[in-house]
Amino acid sequence: MSSTFDWQDTPAAVWRRHRSGLRAIRRLDPVRWDALTGIDRQKAALARNTERFLAAEPCNNALLWGARGTGKSSLIKALLNRYWQQGLRMIEVDKDDLVNLPEIVDDICEQPFRFVIYCDDLSFDVGETGYKALKSVLEGSLELPPENVRVYATSNRRHLMPEFMSDNLKSEVRDGELHPAEAIEEQVSLADRFGLQLSFYPFSQQVYLQAVDALFPDVEDREALHLEAIRFATAKGVRNGRTAQQFYRQMAGDGRFR
Repeated sequence: MSSTFDWQDTPAAVWRRHRSGLRAIRRLDPVRWDALTGIDRQKAALARNTERFLAAEPCNNALLWGARGTGKSSLIKALLNRYWQQGLRMIEVDKDDLVNLPEIVDDICEQPFRFVIYCDDLSFDVGETGYKALKSVLEGSLELPPENVRVYATSNRRHLMPEFMSDNLKSEVRDGELHPAEAIEEQVSLADRFGLQLSFYPFSQQVYLQAVDALFPDVEDREALHLEAIRFATAKGVRNGRTAQQFYRQMAGDGRFR
């Protein structure tokens, strides 16, 4: 497997299993870094880690986990838009294609760019084994992982693996110390390989309205805008960045909110 395009002019690519190769992404999501609101702590931590990566300084693989629609995936996309001209490149790999990850990494380890392997909505069910290939890239085996590759993943699960009450019941207390069951050790061992773990939580109403305000910077009647935004979020049953974006798309053409 080899790239058929020049990474100099290609910010990102995606692995396509039917062709067993990478395809350059032609239309990047244009989400801007400063357009993401309510997640300043996570933005600062990920930017700091990525800047160290670009400077060939010690840095970590990153796991962004937490509530749906809170900006995890958007943050990764905005990261590429912010840093690709500084040498950052990104390869998106679906969970079901992780078995090909060692081949992908072999093909880019000699490139003069810094690569983030991006795994969106990553989680594993009982019996799945794709995480084993991911483990080897995160920490290596006999061969160390490439210095110019890091893995950034998003997930709704903190430990990436399913957690069952029955596993906790198998844990033991010996000599006053808690010894987790083997199943629990296996569940947390993958997530432990991500040195940077950033948590995302549902927005408070204040943060949600800040996100709405950022999407409607020229609206004068903020009270009416906020009232409609709250009604929209209440109908959906969740307040987050995705809801704010959906509200914007629904209401942007309304004469009241231009």
